[in-house]
Amino acid sequence: MTAEDIVQSISEPLFSKEETNVYAVLDGASIPDLLARLDHCEPEYVCLYRGELAPDMAEVAPYLVRLEPQSEFTDWVLGQGWGQHWGIFAISHAGIREMRQHLRSFLTVYDSEGKPLLFRYYDPRVLRVYLPTCNAEELATVFGPIECYMFEDENPNAALRFRVSSGSLQQEELRLTQA
Repeated sequence: MTAEDIVQSISEPLFSKEETNVYAVLDGASIPDLLARLDHCEPEYVCLYRGELAPDMAEVAPYLVRLEPQSEFTDWVLGQGWGQHWGIFAISHAGIREMRQHLRSFLTVYDSEGKPLLFRYYDPRVLRVYLPTCNAEELATVFGPIECYMFEDENPNAALRFRVSSGSLQQEELRLTQA
């Protein structure tokens, strides 16, 4: 499957609902030259870490990016990053500030001894394992203003879409098709 096929196949479910925002939470540690690409393409974005970061920390930080259909940045993320665990996608009516506040709220979790740990939920390999273990209260926390999450499956020829309905997690596998 070509990069163009992947972009078209993933764009359809991502951008299918009018009047919603499509966001990517991208892992700077997994994406070579993410900051340069953000600077070049100029999508609306914000770092999920707070404050002024040292350059080496800024390079590996997670970033929330509002995606536009058929934009250079969106096509690059989908075409080059799919199957590379670059990040996850979230569809919401919320603006970028509300989304940042929500997504920041679970960057840090605590172990049984109260020690803070970084929760890399924006890695699809983590989120696809974590979400099915959540109870209704945890799902409400993780979803908040988010209608659904979408990200690559273990098999990159499929996407997974997760929603919450009546406190229960709904998982759907979307097969990617060639154009």
